[in-house]
Amino acid sequence: MSIIFIIMMSSDAGKAAVNAIEAFAAFYEQYLPKIFKYISYRINDKYLAEDITSAVFEKALTKFSQYNAEKAALSTWIFRIARNTLIDHYRSNSRGHTVELDEALDTPEHDKSPEQAVIEEEESRMLKRCIAKLSPPEQEIVSLKFSAEMTNRQIAATLGLSESNVGVILYRAVRKLRNDFEGWSHG
Repeated sequence: MSIIFIIMMSSDAGKAAVNAIEAFAAFYEQYLPKIFKYISYRINDKYLAEDITSAVFEKALTKFSQYNAEKAALSTWIFRIARNTLIDHYRSNSRGHTVELDEALDTPEHDKSPEQAVIEEEESRMLKRCIAKLSPPEQEIVSLKFSAEMTNRQIAATLGLSESNVGVILYRAVRKLRNDFEGWSHG
């Protein structure tokens, strides 16, 4: 260890820096899976979702010392960063969604029969088609609710909507999805 590091560690500033690093590490461990699921739900490319998730946490790291708990909950703050990063991505890459070749060629799990794997894959594709029919706000709320596992209150804070408005939009979106999906499975 360098002498500067030892001196820094003995000072109050050094202890504060270590505490900030530990706090961010705990924050990262808690929110990484949720942010990745949220972004993966919106992006069909696993590697791109990883890159965007990385960008989200890079932004969070640079602004972590400026986070103010009085303005928003930590979950709201990080999901806002994630949402804005996704919006930036879509603006800069307005060429649409792509499916990774690896994703298309994934082999089914060994414990499933080939028929079951095909049925589940087709149901997944159909669900994605049904979700694509929803309006962008509905898609956003559905992805925050089911991929990021956020509460209606957290979604409302993230999107700047009332909690009751989130509930109404979510109810209608789920009803549309259920009707579309049932129409497909019975048709």
